[in-house]
Amino acid sequence: MPRPPEVLTLDRMTTPLGEGLLVTDAGGHLRAFDWTTHETRLTTLLRRQNPPADLVGGAAPAAARAELDAYFAGDLTALGRIAWRTGGTAFQRQVWTALCTIPAGETLTYKGLAERIGRPKAIRAVGLANGSNPVSIVVPCHRVIGSNGKLTGYGGGLDRKHWLLSHEGAAFVDK
Repeated sequence: MPRPPEVLTLDRMTTPLGEGLLVTDAGGHLRAFDWTTHETRLTTLLRRQNPPADLVGGAAPAAARAELDAYFAGDLTALGRIAWRTGGTAFQRQVWTALCTIPAGETLTYKGLAERIGRPKAIRAVGLANGSNPVSIVVPCHRVIGSNGKLTGYGGGLDRKHWLLSHEGAAFVDK
């Protein structure tokens, strides 16, 4: 008999960058974070990376909301206190875990990230995994920049990436 779909809760919160979407599971883990302007992307990633799930409206755990609020208010260590869990492939999860080793205020190139996971020739695969990150900001894919120091793709948009890196005090080439 097939397992019933997992129930995931979708909450919305106001941020300096627009309305954020938080998806959490029954254990309180953040499973996805994105923007209302990218809601289709969020649901696509959830569907691709997880077993069947029902997405229902509700409140995210107060602790997750509080840590996101703290981050936006200037506590750059707050993201590290948010419990998260993802689906995805083993390689994607390896890349996402490595993203969490990039401290706030620092950036890393795609090549540097590939080297960090011991796969120096997998630069494009690292880029694809980075772009499939369902837990943006918390799993800080925004901290990955081009080899020339310029901002490159970000699922939430380059304006948001610019704001996030500026908020964190990171160095990058501005256009």
